Amino acid sequence: MFAGSKFAAFLFDMDGTVLNSIAAAERVWTAWANRHGLDVAAFLPTIHGRRARETIAALKLPGVDPLAEADLLLKAEADDLEGIVPIPGAVAFLQSLPPERWAIVTSAPRELALLRIKAAGIPVPAMMVTAEDVTHGKPAPDCFLLAARRLGVEARDCLVFEDAPAGIAAGEASGASVMVISATHVHPLVTPHPAIRSYDEIAIATDDTGFIALSPTRAAA
Repeated sequence: MFAGSKFAAFLFDMDGTVLNSIAAAERVWTAWANRHGLDVAAFLPTIHGRRARETIAALKLPGVDPLAEADLLLKAEADDLEGIVPIPGAVAFLQSLPPERWAIVTSAPRELALLRIKAAGIPVPAMMVTAEDVTHGKPAPDCFLLAARRLGVEARDCLVFEDAPAGIAAGEASGASVMVISATHVHPLVTPHPAIRSYDEIAIATDDTGFIALSPTRAAA
């Protein structure tokens, strides 16, 4: 697990990576999909890891404005925070990190991200990149490149924590190393990257320069 590697910063996706909002998100998106006559079972797997506007635009629905629909979905998601919980071990792991050495990098709008962070009870990061901050969302690498720049480090020196294919691809394209969080995966995700189900499986050590090393814990055995 990245033996011998040290990282300048950790960049965390939010949904499915540090908190689990799947039930709430799928309730809202199911209602939206039904209104538009979509095959819900086939559609729901496509909503994770990307901005709502891009998910909707990809459908090319006649007469549907992706930006307007994304705004309506934001309002509905902001009103439905029931059942949002932290990924196992995430709270303690985030609290163990130097505040200036990590960020949340999410496809969610800032308003929704802050509501979900509060609902899950995870630490609010000192720096966060959200849907409004980039022109091109995941799988483009822009969000991770921006987060690294704001933290004053190079993306290639960062470790990205992700759960969804679009986010993993964005992390790879940024030049960062990638750790896959599989806590919410119903089916195993085929990936060349190290994967964990719980943050209890890893611990950190920080050197004199502030770089962070990862090591497995007994829970990983």
